[in-house]
Amino acid sequence: MACFLIHTLFTFYFTFFSTLISNTDAAFSEEVSEAIAIKRIEKTSHLHFYFHDILSGKHPSAVQIVTAPNSTTGFGSTMMADDALTEGPDLTSKHIGRAQGIYAVASQSEFSLLLVMNYVFEEGKYNGSGISILGRNPVLNDVREMPIVGGCGLFRYARGYALAHTIWLDYKTGDATVEYNVYVMHY
Repeated sequence: MACFLIHTLFTFYFTFFSTLISNTDAAFSEEVSEAIAIKRIEKTSHLHFYFHDILSGKHPSAVQIVTAPNSTTGFGSTMMADDALTEGPDLTSKHIGRAQGIYAVASQSEFSLLLVMNYVFEEGKYNGSGISILGRNPVLNDVREMPIVGGCGLFRYARGYALAHTIWLDYKTGDATVEYNVYVMHY
């Protein structure tokens, strides 16, 4: 009898509180999202910086985490990077951020990378903000275009594209400096 009474009370309370919760008006969340949408003004920012991918020396900024099996293109090779971003083409020029992520050789017929990278800015008005790039990077092309798929901080809801142009490459070590022109749309 006591078990039946406990079961009945539990069922009553569960039904009562479930009804209260399911009848909650969702207008509050709609009002908030409408208010935010009204205040948004999309702008486009042009960023120009240099990316330094250093594979050689005592403290490389990129290390191989997967070695390719027998392949002429290096298909399957995967690198983890924490590369410097600078204002000028020299590694000693003003440091403005880091490029952190993974890139891998994703083609069996050419030297083309899959790039999954966060560009985090540590200087100026973009300090603490970043953009995320996810795309194909055919390294031997003079200029490569890659999509911006998101961002954080001032680049929240970012979209756009990055143009990469290698200005220096040491074929012996794999070290490279890449010029980036980034066009990012954000709120």
